[in-house]
Amino acid sequence: MRHLRASSVVQLSCENEVINKPSYQGYPSRISLKNGIGLVCLLLLASYFVSVTLNPMYKMRGLDSAVQEPLSQLNASVKPPSLNFMDGKNVVLVSHELSLSGGPLLLMELGSILRRSGAHVFWVTGNKKETTSDPTVVSLEKKLLNHGLQIMPARGMRTVTALTSSDLVILNTAVAGKWIDAILKGEVKKVLAKTLWWIHEMRGHYFSMEYVRHLPEVAGVMIDSHATAEYWRTRTRDRLRFALGVSLDTTRIIMPKIHVVHLGNSQQLMLAAEDAVGRALMRQRVRRMFEIRDTDVVFSMINSVSRGKGQDLFLRSFVEGVNMVNKINMVQQTVFTVHALLVGSDWAAPSYESTLRRFVKENDLERTVHFVNKSLDVVPYLAASDVLVQNAQGRGECFGRITIEAMAFQLPILGTAAGGTLEIVVNGSTGRLHPVGKEGVHLLAQNIRDLTFDKSLRVKMGMRGYARVKQKFMEHHMCERLGPVLQTVLTQTA
Repeated sequence: MRHLRASSVVQLSCENEVINKPSYQGYPSRISLKNGIGLVCLLLLASYFVSVTLNPMYKMRGLDSAVQEPLSQLNASVKPPSLNFMDGKNVVLVSHELSLSGGPLLLMELGSILRRSGAHVFWVTGNKKETTSDPTVVSLEKKLLNHGLQIMPARGMRTVTALTSSDLVILNTAVAGKWIDAILKGEVKKVLAKTLWWIHEMRGHYFSMEYVRHLPEVAGVMIDSHATAEYWRTRTRDRLRFALGVSLDTTRIIMPKIHVVHLGNSQQLMLAAEDAVGRALMRQRVRRMFEIRDTDVVFSMINSVSRGKGQDLFLRSFVEGVNMVNKINMVQQTVFTVHALLVGSDWAAPSYESTLRRFVKENDLERTVHFVNKSLDVVPYLAASDVLVQNAQGRGECFGRITIEAMAFQLPILGTAAGGTLEIVVNGSTGRLHPVGKEGVHLLAQNIRDLTFDKSLRVKMGMRGYARVKQKFMEHHMCERLGPVLQTVLTQTA
């Protein structure tokens, strides 16, 4: 569903240096197939896609220029059949922020789907100032407008009127909860009665009372995985009981119905994943930028750089796994070089990221571990990868959108046995799972070793993962799951 992530901006950097290289370099000029004309057209399209996707427009600390529109707008005007009932409905989407993080991007994509369904969609960014020159916000707002959404101010009667007169309000992420009282004031109950709260978080600090105190009052809650839904159901009820000082036996706190809706891959992401020529060209180009050979094996982590995502433990596993590979290379006289791509750097956690980079330097990994800036577009990195590592710690990922995107690119998954990953990855079939924490470091290292040497296993797992995506995790699957949820909330508020 996240077609916004398949836009044409990519940020490539290694350490603190942005890589600026020409978009075209050394592509083969002659290929002979039966259908020469069709191949030429396909190559032109693929080359254009590569030239725009690999245009290094970011600097280490932010955007240089506006985010461009996605190359592919195929089927952009097709209404999802399962959401036809949304035609003519007024929907207000409220996000705590507008940024490159997962929650806001998911809501943007949902807004685009609702707009295609015929709904009138309004967007509110809770923390937005009246005037902003933040290039990320400006660029993403332009994208919202291009998809037919209307942007509302964070405060004021115009926004309150839109909320109170709407058919449906979708409040995005737990953090957006603190926006409710400050903006709605006397209209809180009226608006919450028509609100679907879409929650993506799994960490304990999100159960602060300033976030969850209004949760029992909303029309419904939507969460991305069963693991997260159960956690929120029990943890929120217990948190409210404690905060309100009520007895478990004497007072029953009634929670709204919690709906589980697994995410799905967008049409644009699948188009890129299934374009073998374009994918090969992107793979070649990204690998050349990082001096990665065709025979080298690349393990990628594509997450925001933070302790909860587990980059530090992955690097420990990577060192151990590479040492195993090198010993086998010496015995068998083989030459396997293993690389790691850490995509998601933005220095939002400077102390943690500095620790990661220091670890890489101390272990002499600067030629094989590559830090890449956070980007809207993950497609080139998925194309360049052989394996995706989903190493979220604690209770794991709420869902892990990047997991199903990687499976669409036929990549095996090495993931932690926690959270939404358990609902996506079939252990031993589409990937391998390992425990969270230090207990998982050695097993992940062994899995890195095994998948480095066993290409046929990588291919088999990747093919099974792709088949699982086609069966369960496409955009139309998500719309089919989303339809009954929206109908239920609309019926309650009618």
